[in-house]
Amino acid sequence: MYSEWASLSAQITANSCGAQCFSVLNKFPASAGREVVVSVVKQLGTNLGITQNAEPSHLVKDEEVKWCMDVICFGLSLPLQEHETIKDCVNVYCEWLTALHPQPRISVPKPICEDANLYARQIINHFHNLFVPRQGESADTIKRQAVLCHRVLRTLQQTAQISQLMDRQTWDTLLLFLLAINEILLAPPTVKDDVGDQLCERVLSVLFEVWLLACVRSFPSPSMWKTLQESCAMWRHRVALVDQWNRVNLALTARLLEFSYGPAFPQLKNADEDGQLIPIGMSNDCVAQTWYRFLRMIGNPTALCSPHIISKSSHFVQWALTHEKGAETHQHPCLQQLPQIFLNAMKGISSQVDAFLALPLTSMGAGVELAVARPKCNSILHVFHEWLFEAAHIGGDTWRQNRKKQACEASKRPSSMIMEHRKGSISLSQPNSLNDPQSLPPTLTIDKYESGRAEAIGTLCKIFCAKKTGEEILPVYLARFYMALQQCLKITESRECDETLASILLHSSDLFRLDLDGINVLLPGFIAALEIVLPDKDLKLKTQSMVFNRTELRRSAINILLSIMVLPLHYQTLPIRDLTSETSEKMFTFIQLKSRLMNILMNALQVETDAQNTHMLLGGLLLCVQDAVTFEETELGGGNANLSHNSSGVQHHEANLLSSACSERSASLVSAGTASLGGQTTATMGAGSGSIRDTASAHDYPSLTISDDMSFEFGQELEGVTTYDNAHALFVRATYLVCHRLISSWKTDLNVSLAALELLSGLARLHIRETDALECKRAVKWICDYICYQCSRPPPAHSKDLHSTIVAAFQCTAAWLMQHPYLLQDKDCLQTVLEVVELGISGTKSQSKGTDIPKFKDEKELKPASMRVRDAAENLLTIILEQVGYFPSECGPESISSLLDELALMKHCNSMVPAAAASSEQAIAKFKYFVTENSTILALLEEPLGNDQDPQPTVTLLIRGPFGRHAWTMQLRHLPRSKSGIKYHAVNPGRPIPMNDVTQRLDCEQKNFPDGVDKVQPCVADYSIPTIEQMREQYGTASIRELESMLENQSIHEKLAWAEADTSADSLSHAQECVPPAVCHEFHAARLFLSHFGFLGFETRNPHNPAEALGNPPQRPLIVLDTKSTAFAADLDRLDKLSARTHDTVYVFYVKSGQTSAQQIIANMAEEQSAGHDPHFASMLQTLGWPVQVSEHSGWTGFAHNSWSLKGTPEEQLKSTANELNYNGSQRVLYWADVSSEIAFVVPTTWNLRYNSDTSDGGSISSTDQISSSNVWARGESESAAVLAKSKSRNLSLELDTNRRDAKEPVPPTRRKGNVTKPTLLAQAPAKIFLVWLESYEDYLNFPLEDVLAYTRTGEELHTLQLPRASDCHVIFVHSLLSGLLRVKLQGPPGRMSFATPLVDGMVLSRRVVGNLVRQTALNISRRRRLDNDNYQPPHVRRRLKVQDIVQKYKMDLSEAELLAHLFQRAI
Repeated sequence: MYSEWASLSAQITANSCGAQCFSVLNKFPASAGREVVVSVVKQLGTNLGITQNAEPSHLVKDEEVKWCMDVICFGLSLPLQEHETIKDCVNVYCEWLTALHPQPRISVPKPICEDANLYARQIINHFHNLFVPRQGESADTIKRQAVLCHRVLRTLQQTAQISQLMDRQTWDTLLLFLLAINEILLAPPTVKDDVGDQLCERVLSVLFEVWLLACVRSFPSPSMWKTLQESCAMWRHRVALVDQWNRVNLALTARLLEFSYGPAFPQLKNADEDGQLIPIGMSNDCVAQTWYRFLRMIGNPTALCSPHIISKSSHFVQWALTHEKGAETHQHPCLQQLPQIFLNAMKGISSQVDAFLALPLTSMGAGVELAVARPKCNSILHVFHEWLFEAAHIGGDTWRQNRKKQACEASKRPSSMIMEHRKGSISLSQPNSLNDPQSLPPTLTIDKYESGRAEAIGTLCKIFCAKKTGEEILPVYLARFYMALQQCLKITESRECDETLASILLHSSDLFRLDLDGINVLLPGFIAALEIVLPDKDLKLKTQSMVFNRTELRRSAINILLSIMVLPLHYQTLPIRDLTSETSEKMFTFIQLKSRLMNILMNALQVETDAQNTHMLLGGLLLCVQDAVTFEETELGGGNANLSHNSSGVQHHEANLLSSACSERSASLVSAGTASLGGQTTATMGAGSGSIRDTASAHDYPSLTISDDMSFEFGQELEGVTTYDNAHALFVRATYLVCHRLISSWKTDLNVSLAALELLSGLARLHIRETDALECKRAVKWICDYICYQCSRPPPAHSKDLHSTIVAAFQCTAAWLMQHPYLLQDKDCLQTVLEVVELGISGTKSQSKGTDIPKFKDEKELKPASMRVRDAAENLLTIILEQVGYFPSECGPESISSLLDELALMKHCNSMVPAAAASSEQAIAKFKYFVTENSTILALLEEPLGNDQDPQPTVTLLIRGPFGRHAWTMQLRHLPRSKSGIKYHAVNPGRPIPMNDVTQRLDCEQKNFPDGVDKVQPCVADYSIPTIEQMREQYGTASIRELESMLENQSIHEKLAWAEADTSADSLSHAQECVPPAVCHEFHAARLFLSHFGFLGFETRNPHNPAEALGNPPQRPLIVLDTKSTAFAADLDRLDKLSARTHDTVYVFYVKSGQTSAQQIIANMAEEQSAGHDPHFASMLQTLGWPVQVSEHSGWTGFAHNSWSLKGTPEEQLKSTANELNYNGSQRVLYWADVSSEIAFVVPTTWNLRYNSDTSDGGSISSTDQISSSNVWARGESESAAVLAKSKSRNLSLELDTNRRDAKEPVPPTRRKGNVTKPTLLAQAPAKIFLVWLESYEDYLNFPLEDVLAYTRTGEELHTLQLPRASDCHVIFVHSLLSGLLRVKLQGPPGRMSFATPLVDGMVLSRRVVGNLVRQTALNISRRRRLDNDNYQPPHVRRRLKVQDIVQKYKMDLSEAELLAHLFQRAI
């Protein structure tokens, strides 16, 4: 940069020799000169005002002043024993320098004030004598000299700051003086505690600070800059040089960023004193010029790695020549600091790079957001690439080859060519020396520079990881970067993680997520590095000067792992070339790396102890298994189904790592497949899992997967892959490992337990051909054991977090049983599950051990762990009894309830006029309503549904319970249908012909007693019945006569009746023929049903006990509801609108590159804009859920006003749309559901804003629904004041009675009671989940979250009394990479349970699995949010409370007789 300018080094050398400081007193003996100095200086010092008042100076002529200055010049060179004299000399000169100040001191001579610059230059030059090191002085005298030097430096710096009189010549003199004293103090080899060592940092700081001042007041000439650069090159063995250089560079960089990138760019935070380094008046152009010149001031920092270069100065040569035993210049002890100096230099460069990227100076690892307005990578590399790339190669193979090459070239040159001028010792590229590198001391070998090399390669990684979407990096930079990484990633024989490897892993989290051209050539190297770091429980870090956080290092390594997990199945047989070898011997294909990646993941998960790292690994594990399963389904099809079993088992030479998590037992299970259970189990599994798909396909729900074209060679390549790579093997290994660690290590950590249970739920939903029933059974057993352990923990351990894990475990168990219904056919599995259900509901098991006597239900004290646990256990029990093996029903997955209600049933009744537009009130009037167990409403219809051909006692039931609405039709039959269906329609055959033979009847006397009765001797009992005579005597004759008269009259009446009957037409003589009676159409079917099912079994009550009074409804087996109220139909409708499943909504947005406003983003989904979308976006939408028509949909639609409406009764018919992506909810929506949850995916358009503005006034939703139907997050329901006033604790039976509804906290009421008056406005709003497709990844920083909330209303916000906030929203950003893969970015509230698996921030996905994983993550986020909400009620509890609310409003207090009479009344 200054090659054409002359250096001022010769002038500095002359100053150092003291030519300008020669005094006339040197001509005289030293003693004489000393006496003159003492006399003169002492007199001058008395006038300075230090010990007495200052007086004007008596020196009035130039000659007088010059004579005194000559004396003082000599005084400054006196030995340090004359400390007081030297001190007076310093004081005099410091006072005289105030002549340059705006207000000079009074003691300054007049000639100096008149020509201040001239005399100041002479004074500054004379000060040089003070700084010359004295030989052989003691430590105390050296400290005294240092104190005086500090005084001079402080005075010179202050003068430079406040003086307005200094001309350019004075500035140059001052700068040259500072260079000279730095040269004389710092150029020699460092000696501990000498004056140079003590003043080193101070003289450098003053030099740099005054130089910065000169850049504002009198910008130094190029010669001056060149001299500074050459001088600094001679001081590089001093640690303080690089430290001060870094300090000034960062201060200048901070100012440079301010005007280069504007105030919006994050400011560089420096120390307060460093912020004052830059003078206030420095212009922007001056800052830029000064910044670049200072940056290049010490030359190439990599020269610090060559002691031969640093020690080439004459001072080191002089030391080597005078050494006793003879030594080389590079063997001086002070050079042992070079590795630390090199590290400091690299840290300084790294700090500047961090400033340009807006990274905090303390940031390490991943997860730090970069500034959007940051410069391009090329721009940063243009400045720093030469130093960083050279430093990254230090000690590598390329570096060693270059050193050998340079040594050979240097040996061929004449010796005169090797003796270089000192200005040539700046660059490493020049010949170093003929000295043998082996002669270096052990502390200076090249491996000691490992720390600085690690800092350099880490800085390069940060630069390349800052690449923006669509940004191009020069190929030459990419090539040099890849070569450097290839060298640094080489694994040593000791297989230790050194500083370079750790630095690369720590700063390369995003390297494989950025579409860097050719980055995959580094994949084998990174995998080898991950194999060292992640599977090792006690990671050995080989460090020298750098300190690494092992947890952060592992987290960064996991981030890299998550970004490369899907590459083998994505690129399949594509080869990976070796950078250093032209042959194909070391060439890998991507698929060959799969087994190594799987083993890294499994081993890392087994040894990981950090909760966040474990969470990330669990998400990656589910991604791997899901991707493998989906790949085998969509790519391999049925052709290669048995490929893994047909393989010979020969493993590839690179697949030499077997996961320790996969034990011999699991390995045998993997190899055996389903052979251990026989073909019957496999067939059962196929039927069980296939039934869901078949039913779903019957309802036009397509498969939610994407199929890519598979290469022809892939099938052959797959044969060489180990059997541990197929989906079934991964499923077995993952299940075994996660269950084992969940029981052993993770059970006490909430987030890890939830993540593990989410992973197990995800594994349960996978459809694998060779699913091993034994493994599934074992997984369910492990989960049940986990629940048992958590419930058995001592009371102090029972907390909200503990109960959340138990609830999640019950949900996980339900997922396994739903997806594998054949497990309930196993007796042991069924018993295990039911025991856990019993434990959750009651708090204890009937049999703690198999040998114990079972304890019956009525003998147990019900003490569940908490209400939430009991609710979760009840839900699992209902799923087992009602849904396992039967979901989805004929209604499809959109409903677990019947789609029939009163109105739909009455349309099939004969009594209803078809043409009449019947209302729900009219239909309800045909039914009789009863409530049983205070939680189930029975609606009974006694009319047959159009069945006249086979009249039977028929009753149609609508059962509304906590778990949905179900319709049943029952008939009372005395014969099975196979027999009762045959009817006899023959003609009446008539009476049979009587027989003419009349038998003779023998007349015999009828005896009342046996013949020998009189012979039996009577006993006392025979006399217990009195005779008629005894009665006559006892009651009197009149009574007996009256009785006899009655008997006589009765006999007469009977005879008359017989005579009248004989003469009547109905007598036997006039009898008509018998005909069959008419078919009975009138049955009291409701009474029969209730009686047969035991609802009319009244218990004996004690009328004196108020608790057993007949009018107490909770004790009644049946409660009658009054349906005459007009509000009854509305309450029933609100109950039907309470879904028995959870429901969530995900809003999908498409953000084009650079868009930042909500209007632009919403407009992307307009029909005319959809053509410009990424085609993968539409594919992803199709995998999220099934497209459904809102008008025909009976599940959750994403809007409260039209959800759960019956099919065939759409609220409004809209014309079909031509836009395939129109899923805004007006006509179509994407929908997915399982047995316990529903989720709708809405793609908002401008229609959503109009809809929200219409519904915000409450027009579409009745205000009476506020609490009961839509406030799904509050644990408290709207209740009557009488019920709220009751303070009894909640009953622990299976029913929630209406008297005990105040225990709203999820803990037993005996330990903790909720506040019954907690207002609903404190309820937590439902989680808002956004799925955002980004064309440009950086746009996630500017996504207008607050503005798009207006487009995402469901109608429930009106009832929570708390509108969703942007800070509470969860956002899943998806960015499509050029490779066809997808990068994920998660953003959400910073809560403990904010992020759920399987998606992890930074994960790279395949398009095959994105829909499935996004859907699972959204569901898990919502589940976690519900678990974290103290006031949340499960859907079945909300429905139960609503039933109790209806009972309180409409119950009829009937006695037993009135109830029976009510049963005989016909409905209207």
